[in-house]
Amino acid sequence: MKNANAQEAIHSIDIDVGGTFTDLVLTLNGERIIAKCPTTPHDLSIGFLDAIEAGADKVGLSVEELLPKIDIIRYSTTVALNRLLQRQGPRIGLLTTEGHEDAILIGRGAQWTDGQRVSERRNIAVQNKPLPLIDRQMIFGVRERVDSAGAVVRPLDEEDVRRKLRMLMDRGARAIVVSLLWSFMNPVHERRVREIIREEYKEYHIGFVPVVLSSSVVSKIGEYERTMTAVLDAYLQRSMQNDIGATWDKLRDRGYRGAFLMIHNSGGSADIFKTPASRTFNGGPVAGLMGSAYFAEQLGFKNVIAGDVGGTSFDVALVVESNVRNYTFRPVIDKWMVNVTMMQTLSIGAGGGSIASLDQGRLMVGPRSAGSMPGPVCYDLGGTEPTVTDADVVLGYINPDTYYGGRMPLNKAKAEKAIREKIAEPLGVETIEAAALIKRVMDENMAGAIKREVHMRGYHPEDFVLFAFGGAGPTHMAGFRGDVPKAVVFPAAPVFCAMGASIMDVMHMYEQSRRMVFMQAMTEELVVDRELFNATVETMMEKARQELASEGLDADDAVFSLELDMLYGGQVNLKRAASPVLAIRSDEDAQAVYDAFEAEFSQAFSPLVVNKPGGVYLDNFVLKVTVPTWKPELAVQPMQAEDPSAAQLGTRDAYWPETKAWVQTPVYQWEQLMPGNLVLGPAVIEAELTTITVPPGQKFYIEEHGLGVLEAVTPPKPRKRVSASVAVAV
Repeated sequence: MKNANAQEAIHSIDIDVGGTFTDLVLTLNGERIIAKCPTTPHDLSIGFLDAIEAGADKVGLSVEELLPKIDIIRYSTTVALNRLLQRQGPRIGLLTTEGHEDAILIGRGAQWTDGQRVSERRNIAVQNKPLPLIDRQMIFGVRERVDSAGAVVRPLDEEDVRRKLRMLMDRGARAIVVSLLWSFMNPVHERRVREIIREEYKEYHIGFVPVVLSSSVVSKIGEYERTMTAVLDAYLQRSMQNDIGATWDKLRDRGYRGAFLMIHNSGGSADIFKTPASRTFNGGPVAGLMGSAYFAEQLGFKNVIAGDVGGTSFDVALVVESNVRNYTFRPVIDKWMVNVTMMQTLSIGAGGGSIASLDQGRLMVGPRSAGSMPGPVCYDLGGTEPTVTDADVVLGYINPDTYYGGRMPLNKAKAEKAIREKIAEPLGVETIEAAALIKRVMDENMAGAIKREVHMRGYHPEDFVLFAFGGAGPTHMAGFRGDVPKAVVFPAAPVFCAMGASIMDVMHMYEQSRRMVFMQAMTEELVVDRELFNATVETMMEKARQELASEGLDADDAVFSLELDMLYGGQVNLKRAASPVLAIRSDEDAQAVYDAFEAEFSQAFSPLVVNKPGGVYLDNFVLKVTVPTWKPELAVQPMQAEDPSAAQLGTRDAYWPETKAWVQTPVYQWEQLMPGNLVLGPAVIEAELTTITVPPGQKFYIEEHGLGVLEAVTPPKPRKRVSASVAVAV
C-alpha cells in the first residue's frame, strides 16, 4: 500500500505476538510490508526477530541493514496473560494497613464469577474462589492510617514496618507490594515504606526486590481492585522484564537505536520503561480496534464490528458512531478485578487452532487450542487432536501446498484421519460431514459472540459493517457475520492488529479519584468546587508534561483531553463522559460539562433515568495526553471491469455446507484481483497469509481502495424493529 506523502512517513516496525503466530507490519519509505512467523513460546524474542527477518527479506535487506533505518518499534503481546495463566510469577509479599490483611482474599461478593464464561457461572456447585496469588502468610498489616480526606490519623510506625519487612523476606518474598488505605488521596506513608525497603535492601544488594506502590499504579478508589492491580504488576514484572529485556538487547546488538513502545489496553502506546504489566493485557485486540476506527473513518463507516480470528481466540470490539471510547465496566485480568481503564473488547476461545472434541456425544470446538506447538494435526508437528484449521483443509478451503506462502506444507491425510477417528466415527457420520460440523460450531460460536456484544449494548447488527481480520477471519467471515450485511477484508487482514498498532498515537493516561458534588440535589444548582477541580487537573497535567519530557517528547505537540466519571444521586451507574473543557472558569464551563455528561448518560442508559433532582457527583478524573503519530491514507485506485478471470489460478473441489455437496470451485489469487473485479460464490481466493471463502449465494468484490467486500447476492429482507410504540421496518 503506497502513500502519496511517503516522504512524511516514519519508518516503523509493528509486531503483535499471538498464541500461534507473530505478526509484523514494516513501514519503509511509505510502503507497508506484512509478514508472519510462528510464535516461539519458550522464548518470544526468537519469534520477534524471525518476524523482523522475514520483513527484511521482503525489502532485500539484512536485519542489521534494516534496523538502523527504523525510527520506532511498537510491540503488543500476550506474554503477561500467558505468564499469569501458567502461574509463573515470583513469591510476593504484601504490606497493607493493619486490620485489612484479608481484603484481597475476601474480594468482592461475587468474586468467583470474575473471568468466568457464562456456561461456567451457571454451574454454581463446582465454583470456588480463585487460588490467591499471595499466600496469607505473606500478607502483613503495618501500623498507620490515612482517612478518606487524605489526613494522617495514625502516623506510620517505621519500626513495625522494618520488622514485618524482614519477616516477609525471611519467608521468601521476591517482590513487595505496598497498598495502604486511602493512599491514593495521600501517598506519604506508601512512599516512606518504599524508602524503608530501599534502606534495608539496596539496589546493589543481591537480595534487591522490586517494590510496587498501589498509589503509583492506580490513584483511584476501590481497595480490592487497586491492590490487585498492584499485585498483578508485581507478579508479572520480572517475567515480562526478562522476555522484553531479551528482545531489547537483541535489537540493540543488531543496530537498532530508535524508540521501543508497548501497546496499552487503554488505546495508546508508551515507552517500555513507562509501561506497567497490567497495561499490556489485551493490547493486541485493542490495537485492532484502534486500527478499525481509523480506517472506518477513512471509508465513511460510522459503525464497525472488529472481528479478529487468530489461532487461539476470537476478539470482538465495536466502533459506534465513529467512537471507540467504550471502556470495560468491570475490567478483569484472568480471575481478578482490576482498576485500570481498558478498552472494551470481548474474547472467546475460538480460532484456527481451536481443538474439536466430544463431550458426552456433543461436539465442542475450543476454548482449548493447539497453539503454535504442536499446532493443528495438519502441521505435522506432533499434534493429534483435530482443529478448525484441519477442518478447513479437509473441506478444500485451504490449499495444503500454498499455506503460509508455501513455507509450511500441510498434511491433509493426517487431518482427515484425526477428524475421522476423533469426531466422525464416534458420531456415526462421514468425515466430510464432521469437518463441516466443526466449521459450523466454530462459526456459530463467533456469531453468538457478536450478537451478544452488539445486542447487549443496545445496538442492531444491521447497522454495522464487519471488518474481518486475523489469519482465519477472511476464511470464516461468511459464517460468523450473521445479520451484519457487509464484511470488509483488508490486504493486511492477517496482521491487522499489527497494522492497527502502526497508526496508534503515543498516549499516556492519568487517573485521580476525587469525590465532588457537581450539581446540588433538589435545587439543581451547579456547585462544583472550581478551584479544587482545576487544581486536580493541573496537577495531572504537570505530571504528564514531566513524563513526556523524560521520553524526549515535546508537550507542545501533545493533545490534552479530560474525561470524568460522574453519576446521579440515588443511582449506582457511573458514566464516563468527555469533558469539553480542561478547566472550569465560569458558569458556562460548568454547564457545558454537565450537558456533555447528560448527553452521554442518556445515550448509554436512557433519557428516562436522568435524575437531576438527585444531584450529580463527580467521582474520578481521567486525563489523556496524546502525541499524534504519522498515519497512512487509503489511496483511491482506478476501477477495472467486473471480470476476475485474469486472477483465476484454476479450480479445485471444495465442500460447501450450503449445498451439502462437493463443487468444482474456481480459485483466485487475491493479489491479482483489481478494483472493480466481482467474484460470485462459490469461490476460494488465496492470499499469501490467509484464504477467503465465498460461499454460494455470496459475492465478493474489490472496491476503489483495493479492499475486498463480501455481501449476499440477494440482500435479506429488512427486519422489523420493535420500538416503545410500534414495530417499524428499517
